[in-house]
Amino acid sequence: MADPVDGVDIPWEQARATNLANWDSRVALHVEAYGLERYREDPAHLSTVVRTDLRTLERHLPAGTLEGLSLCHLQCHIGTDTVSLARAGAAVVGVDFSAPALEAAAAFASELGVDATWVHGDVLEARALVDRELGADVRFDVVYTSIGAITWLEDLAAWARQIAALLRPGGVFYIRDGHPFLYSLDETREELVARYRYFTDGRALQWEDATTYVGDGVVTAPRTYEWNHPLSETVTALLDAALVIEAMEEGRTLPWRFADRMVELEDGDFAWPGAEADVMPCTFTIVARRPA
Repeated sequence: MADPVDGVDIPWEQARATNLANWDSRVALHVEAYGLERYREDPAHLSTVVRTDLRTLERHLPAGTLEGLSLCHLQCHIGTDTVSLARAGAAVVGVDFSAPALEAAAAFASELGVDATWVHGDVLEARALVDRELGADVRFDVVYTSIGAITWLEDLAAWARQIAALLRPGGVFYIRDGHPFLYSLDETREELVARYRYFTDGRALQWEDATTYVGDGVVTAPRTYEWNHPLSETVTALLDAALVIEAMEEGRTLPWRFADRMVELEDGDFAWPGAEADVMPCTFTIVARRPA
C-alpha cells in the first residue's frame, strides 16, 4: 500500500466515481469472504454488526423490537446486514450506489427467502430514489446506517437531510460508525500515535490500497477518497436537519481489524490490546428521532 495523500482537493463527482469503481471491484471478493454460508446454515443467524446494534436500537423502538417496522438501510453493500435486519423483523429497503453489490444482495436475499427491496443510487439522493422506485408517500419507521459508511461522503449536511426526509414523524435514525479519533491514528505504529487530521477542511484523503478489509483478495481499482468527519460535524448535521438526538455512545470494539496488533474477540470483533482499550475509542453510536 502506498502512503496516503492528505489534503486532496477533488470534485465530489470525480471522487465518487473513483470510489464506486473500488466498491464495484470489492463485490466478488466480499461475496467470498463475508461468511455467507453461516446465513445459509442457520436461519436465525445475524451479522455481528446487527447483533451489536440491536442492543441499542431496540431500546428506542416503540415495542422494543423491529418486528413489523419499515426500515431503510443506507449504503447497504451486499446486504448481509440488511438481511439480518429483515430476520430481526423489519420490512427492509436497501440503498447503495454499486449495482453489482445490489445484484449480489438481491440474489443472496432471494436464496434465503428473505423479502427485501433494493434501490440503486447515491445515498445523497436517497429521498428522490425512494420516490422514484417506491412512491413519494413512503416513509420509514427506521433509517439505519451500517458501520464504515460516512467517511465515503463529503457532505454530511446533505446526508442528514436525506435521513430526515426518509423518516416518518416519530421515526428513528441509527448509526454506529468508526470513531473519527480512531481514524486519525497511524495504523502501522506499535503505539497510539496520531497521523491524520481529526479536523477537516473539506479536502479528501487519497488512498492507494489493493487490499480490502476482509479476505485475501485484491481489488482492480485500488484508489479511494475518504473524508474524516469530526464527531461534532456529524452531530451538528443531524441537529441542523431537525432531528432530536436521544442517545450517543462510544465503543471499544470494531468488526474489522483496524491495526494488525488489535486482538480478535470471541464474537469476531476486534479491540485494542490491554490498557489501550481504555484509551482509544473504536466507534461512536448516535440514535436520533424525527419529531412527531
